[in-house]
Amino acid sequence: MSLARIGRITGIVVLVLAAMVALGPLLWTVTTSLRTPAEAFSNPPQWLPLHPDFSNYSAVFDRIPIGRFFVNSVLVTGLIVAGQTVTCTLSGYAFAMVSFPGRSVIFGIFLATMMVPLQTIIIPVFVIIRYLGLSDSPLSLVVSALGSAFGTFLMRQYFMQMPRELGEAARIDGAGHFQTFLMIYAKMAGPAIATLAILNFSGFWAEFYRPLIFLQSQDNFTLPLGLVGLQGNLGTGSISVVLAGVVLAILPSVVLFVFAQRYFIAGITAGASR
Repeated sequence: MSLARIGRITGIVVLVLAAMVALGPLLWTVTTSLRTPAEAFSNPPQWLPLHPDFSNYSAVFDRIPIGRFFVNSVLVTGLIVAGQTVTCTLSGYAFAMVSFPGRSVIFGIFLATMMVPLQTIIIPVFVIIRYLGLSDSPLSLVVSALGSAFGTFLMRQYFMQMPRELGEAARIDGAGHFQTFLMIYAKMAGPAIATLAILNFSGFWAEFYRPLIFLQSQDNFTLPLGLVGLQGNLGTGSISVVLAGVVLAILPSVVLFVFAQRYFIAGITAGASR
């Protein structure tokens, strides 16, 4: 057996093991959501339930207004994704294609904000949100997340590998920077925009920390925050019902990735070429 064949087999084995490690918790979550509470803590544990119990899913709808939480999450996440798509695409184009004094310095400072943990700035952000009159409002989650250093970096890297000659030709014809961006570069940046949208959707759909700080009324809760109600008083709720709620919460992210993975992979690999 050649070394090349041994290398390929080793690579496949490593990838299979990594996939098992990554998918193991997800499989356990799904199977536990189909068990009774007694079976959830059986010893030795069973990966597949002997008698699937779908009543856990109906119990989720009975115990919390999950429909309301779902609508709130859709609105908040949708607005954030749309907002960051606009701001990050425009700022990424500006840093990549527009020459202005201090561009590199400003971009470096912008990237440095990625190293600042959210927990260190959450108090001043909360004070600003309260000053704007957005306390206990889903809009507080949207307004405080309209910009992203990572999203700007991702779009900048994508725009930097595009030919500048197209923009120069457009400007010779009298087009301004915004027209050049809108009519040429934005249309070419579809894979990167899709990647940014998918990453933002997955991240903000599952966000728990900011909703916990900014929201107090149950009617305004997003899905991750609302699922806490399934734990019951002092965590005495059924673990099977809790995980049934978790499965329902992650379904939109999984469905989105399945249908948009082609654009996601294209956007990620394109940014690696420069």
